[in-house]
Amino acid sequence: MVTLQLRQLVVQPGQRVQLQEVNWQEFEAILDELGDKRACRIAYSDGVLEIRMPLPEHEVDKELIGDMVKILLEELDVDNECFGSTTFKRQDLAKGIEPDQCFYIENHAVMVGKRRLNLTVDPPPDLAIEVDVTSKTGLEAYQALGVAELWRFEDGQLRISVLQNGKYQDAQVSPHFPDFAIAENLTHFLEQSQTQGRRQTLKAFRQWVRSQLG
Repeated sequence: MVTLQLRQLVVQPGQRVQLQEVNWQEFEAILDELGDKRACRIAYSDGVLEIRMPLPEHEVDKELIGDMVKILLEELDVDNECFGSTTFKRQDLAKGIEPDQCFYIENHAVMVGKRRLNLTVDPPPDLAIEVDVTSKTGLEAYQALGVAELWRFEDGQLRISVLQNGKYQDAQVSPHFPDFAIAENLTHFLEQSQTQGRRQTLKAFRQWVRSQLG
């Protein structure tokens, strides 16, 4: 048997690598070796570990979408805690995931001041965001961990999925922002950002949110 070190593994931007038959101890060891300060994202489900390296446009879009969610929450005066790309994992479920962005909204109060997570005690995020997700491993992890709402931005379109009876169902509107046509307008503002830049786009988005609030 040939043993390779993780540092020998090169994942190019936009590509992903799957490792089979990875037990939980190996998964934890890989997380430790990769460290916190890394560009790649991981997903783990039932012994399958996926390592993916995002493209630059992925990073731009995920930051913009996260900023727009923050604007929505601010304008609606909704308390929340943002946990970014925190690693969420549960050994008893054999699942682990790192969203591009995530928010605690209903459960924000119990997460104030938290710096370490234990999902056997702490709740999962109320809203998670992923950009360009095509991985079954990732979806299985979100579903099993009980993330109530998942946004997936793929091929220029936002897909909103809501957890119902343990399974994700597509939804036309976000339960967290039911009075806003999020999917259609978020895509519009992301397109706008390509010509007008980040600051002007977020300014225009805030004005749109305020106009919807009357």
